[in-house]
Amino acid sequence: MRYLPHTDEEISEMLKVAGADSLEDLFTQIPKECCRRLRLALPEAKTEWELNAHMDRLAGRTASAAQWKNYMGAGSYEHYIPAVLSYLMGRGEFVTSYTPYQPEISQGTLQGIYEYQTLAARLLGLEVANASMYDGASALAEALLMACRITRKNRVLISRAIHPHFRQVAHTYFAPTEHETEEFPFLENGTTDIAGLSGKSDLAAVAIQSPNFFGCIENLKAFADKAHEMGALLITTFTEPLAYGLLKSPGSLGADIACGEGQSLGIPQSFGGPGLGMFATKMAYVRNMPGRLIGKTADLDGKRGFVLTLSTREQHIRREKATSNICTNNSLCALSAAMYMAVLGKTGLRALSQLNIDKSAYLRDRLSQKGFPQAFTAPNFNEFTVKAGPEFEKKRRSLMDKGIIAGVPLSTYYPELSGHYLFCVTETKTKEDLETLVSEMTS
Repeated sequence: MRYLPHTDEEISEMLKVAGADSLEDLFTQIPKECCRRLRLALPEAKTEWELNAHMDRLAGRTASAAQWKNYMGAGSYEHYIPAVLSYLMGRGEFVTSYTPYQPEISQGTLQGIYEYQTLAARLLGLEVANASMYDGASALAEALLMACRITRKNRVLISRAIHPHFRQVAHTYFAPTEHETEEFPFLENGTTDIAGLSGKSDLAAVAIQSPNFFGCIENLKAFADKAHEMGALLITTFTEPLAYGLLKSPGSLGADIACGEGQSLGIPQSFGGPGLGMFATKMAYVRNMPGRLIGKTADLDGKRGFVLTLSTREQHIRREKATSNICTNNSLCALSAAMYMAVLGKTGLRALSQLNIDKSAYLRDRLSQKGFPQAFTAPNFNEFTVKAGPEFEKKRRSLMDKGIIAGVPLSTYYPELSGHYLFCVTETKTKEDLETLVSEMTS
């Protein structure tokens, strides 16, 4: 069987069916400024060893994380990954794991995902977690749509203190639907203004991030009470799940859905991806939950077995009945996160969280002493925002020449926060690293 045409006549016939005169016509929707019109400047053919040397030279032009001291967070975090994870994830049975289309013969894969679901649900304090989403941003958008299905209402409120990329993805999801999204503001202390809920009606959900984009810890209990009083669901999102090693879980504070990015749980940053969309909710809402759910059962002989319990998506059931059009789950990343949580355990997770918050507090206090005051007074986890003078941006760029990335300028996402910088400290930074940063910023 041939899957591609081999003759000009066959190509011409296909183009006629598509209503195009040439292959170029198929790409007219792409803006011209996004198209490459020049030939690729590729070198002449090389031997294998010459090609390896050429690729090494190209790779040498890109800095690796090990060569830099990175104090950026903002949704992607540098953490130590235990060596056991690299070993286990390199095993063939894990590397090749994918969505099991004949699930019951993939007992190992199903058990691995089941263990992930168990650990994720415990971390987030809710009854059931799915087998993961694409990333934190898509998980939030799916949670908002889920709330609309449950409440049969069309409006959702999204805090401006939620990660800007998460908000952007949510707006994109909602744009072609009949549902509405609305953002509400944050206070001078860096937390979301609960007064922004006043006067609102017919809300399906209220979405809050904690710790939020500024690193501040939100009062989730107050938002849960207010949202429920209004007949809405509370959705809690996050970018740093390690915070829940110390903070109370979203579920214990009244969240109906908890979702966010799980990259911190043993997944390398790797050019910004892949991510892990964590998603948990109450059992009462399980049939409205997107994605897959692995369950545990017993066969006719009483032996334990794992099954694909729910898979409410377009590839498995009628498209109009699906809760989501998500086509896969990040199974390998979910397995990595499960291994990471299992290796650390409850006490290890708490100790690591404490180390992150302590190191962050040390740098925050040292910068404050040197003329970089904290911008927001609310408690924070391992990220915090400082105020800097207009001359600091020049200094920040000069520090890059020394292999130091001094925070994220918030004016990119919040024009009103010009001169504000978001810093992140994890367990990867030593006291000497922090003192070097302070010295370089104030020299």
